[in-house]
Amino acid sequence: MLTQNLGYPRIGSQRELKKVCENYWAGKTAYSNVLQVGKNIRHENWQIQKDAGIDLIPSNDFSFYDHVLDHSLMFSAIPQRYYDVIHSKGNTELDLYFAMARGYQKDGLDITAMEMTKWFDTNYHYIVPEFYKDQQFKLFNTKIIDEFYEAKQLGIITKPVLIGPITYLLLGKEKQIGFDKIDLIKNLLPVYVDILKKLQDLKAEWIQFDEPFLALDLDEKTQQVYRDTYKYLRKTFPQLKFVLSTYFDRLGNNTELATSLPVDALHIDLVRSPQQLNEVITHLHADTILSLGLVDGRNIWKNDFEASLAIIKKVKEKLGDERVWIAPSCSLIHSPCDLKNETNETVLIPEIKQWLAFAKQKVSEIVTLKHLAGENSGVSHQYQLAENQYANITRRNSTLIHNPAVKDRLSKITKADASRLNTFPVRKQLQQRLLNLPLFATTTIGSFPQTKEVRSWRAQLKKGDITEAEYNKLIEEETQKAVKWQEKIDLDVLVHGEFERNDMVEYFGEQLAGFTFTANGWVQSYGTRCVKPPIIYGDISRPEAMTVKWSAYAQSLTDKWMKGMLTGPVTILQWSFVRNDQPRSETCTQIALAIRDEVVDLETAGIKIIQIDEPAIREGLPLRKQDWAAYLDWAVKAFRISASGVQDDTQIHTHMCYSEFNDIIQNIADMDADVITIETSRSQMELLDVFADFKYPNEIGPGVYDIHSPRVPNSAEMVDLLKKAKAVIPDQQLWVNPDCGLKTRGWDETKRALIEMVSAAKEMRAAVTETIS
Repeated sequence: MLTQNLGYPRIGSQRELKKVCENYWAGKTAYSNVLQVGKNIRHENWQIQKDAGIDLIPSNDFSFYDHVLDHSLMFSAIPQRYYDVIHSKGNTELDLYFAMARGYQKDGLDITAMEMTKWFDTNYHYIVPEFYKDQQFKLFNTKIIDEFYEAKQLGIITKPVLIGPITYLLLGKEKQIGFDKIDLIKNLLPVYVDILKKLQDLKAEWIQFDEPFLALDLDEKTQQVYRDTYKYLRKTFPQLKFVLSTYFDRLGNNTELATSLPVDALHIDLVRSPQQLNEVITHLHADTILSLGLVDGRNIWKNDFEASLAIIKKVKEKLGDERVWIAPSCSLIHSPCDLKNETNETVLIPEIKQWLAFAKQKVSEIVTLKHLAGENSGVSHQYQLAENQYANITRRNSTLIHNPAVKDRLSKITKADASRLNTFPVRKQLQQRLLNLPLFATTTIGSFPQTKEVRSWRAQLKKGDITEAEYNKLIEEETQKAVKWQEKIDLDVLVHGEFERNDMVEYFGEQLAGFTFTANGWVQSYGTRCVKPPIIYGDISRPEAMTVKWSAYAQSLTDKWMKGMLTGPVTILQWSFVRNDQPRSETCTQIALAIRDEVVDLETAGIKIIQIDEPAIREGLPLRKQDWAAYLDWAVKAFRISASGVQDDTQIHTHMCYSEFNDIIQNIADMDADVITIETSRSQMELLDVFADFKYPNEIGPGVYDIHSPRVPNSAEMVDLLKKAKAVIPDQQLWVNPDCGLKTRGWDETKRALIEMVSAAKEMRAAVTETIS
């Protein structure tokens, strides 16, 4: 029986990757230093896993930005517009790579970034490959080979990780009509062969192919491509050993397909889908190894050793010891690095900390399970079992978790609690009369740049270096500046800037009962963007108002309308580490009631435009379509509960980013937000087509520029996008806004971009006026 890991966090235990990359982009550190920090992180990760006793340690799981983008570079799937970057004097291959991820605006070049979207149902974002008819691929970058050799030089024979060829193609997007991206497999496979040959020459033994699309619904054509592809790879490399990794859901109707593929080991996710085990075993070939994904790669709770050992025992009885591996459910990139970094007991109390395991601890759990399942389990392993049992028992019985008042309120929810007083057409007339906003009304999504100074104030407050009164004064001054500047550039609906907030979920979690936090529990969201997800450990309630003070203060500074900013219940759920001892729907509804209380208090304080962000509602969709209806029922209901306590003339906004709405547009409409703002700039307004086809009745703010790139577009570019929007959505329904919040951007680029945005909106208004006259 062996252990394997599918991937390890690549940000560094102290977020070294974030710091060095951002310094490099700012011109504050050398290219050689970036490479050295990357090497240091890789070596540390490999050593951690080796010391823990992992048998098959992954390589090529490290990335400077995104592992899908790594593959695009490796395969030379580089859109033509980026080649000028590499040809510019002094630029490196890494500069080309970052330009694909972030855009490029210097050296006389102005190049947009590639599209970015969610990695299945996680909060990780990947850079979407761009595909063209008859596209050719070649080995452009040898990172996977170089890193295998690098580990080998340290005495560690790793298991190189490749995104499987079918999954890579399915992750991409056709940029021309008239072809099917899956047909590019014939052009892509030779590159895989080239890579595998080089790895074989270096004496690689195991190769990991990640094929998470096997946990999704597949058409017959794609299923056949799977069969043909792996048959070809097996025939070409009879000596290499292949492990096929699936995760995030069950194999379901792909069980027979996955188990029939000629691979040496099959990995399945038994955390997300324990019910698939019997069916997989039934179909498994007689000589195929089964890798059991038992340790949760996406959450932070300790494994239940007793439950896992029962599964391992059952599988061993059927398959034998040699055909059983123990592994995490998926890559550990979705987990924080090391629980030992949590030393501040005022942030994370010991009672809760003992229930947790981060990536380093999960690696140890995998190895401990191997020893406990073996015949020669020692005293130390039995002690670890007893310790694990104690932690799980204390969690189940803890008085911290259950709140009868919350459960009672939940039981009394009625249909009326999830409905506005009147339908949207009635509400719209009342809101127009009250708000008196122009066509193409301008606003932002909420946050303004969080400068080092703003972040330092929060740190000083926590350390006790400044008083709360001094901190509040600084935030007041920053809010005043933001409000006055928005008035100056003539934005229509203002925001207070959220300078008092850390993260859009963490800020609320800090004020809700049932949440706790970490000091260093960072995980990668995209590129160098790291977040510290809150931990939901118990029943949730709102002890007091959370945002009213700052929204009301900002409104007092201006005669224009100030928008209240909240994070929605589904997003708070999705972007937290969620308790696993009750249904997620129940936890989400508890959050919805807390947000509802805040919405009502904002309205009472005179805030008549309230945004409840739900960027994660699409992300939360189950991977299998047959499971969608149940999820969407409780997710939409939770949003409606949060938004439905106000009067008809209070305008409710919501925001969603990096979502495909085609297949859930009815559910988006069912949310009944008065205004929805969405990310559309990277897709050149393509996402609006579904709203037009559906005849979406409420108002829409399609993002007119991409905030995930430092590039600043001009007003003409935004006008072009707005004209595309106007071609499919009536003027009366359109708002003008950026794609997302501006917290991660600098003030200079933010100001320039918003001035251009306001100019674009005014040009659109003038064109309408001219047409009418």
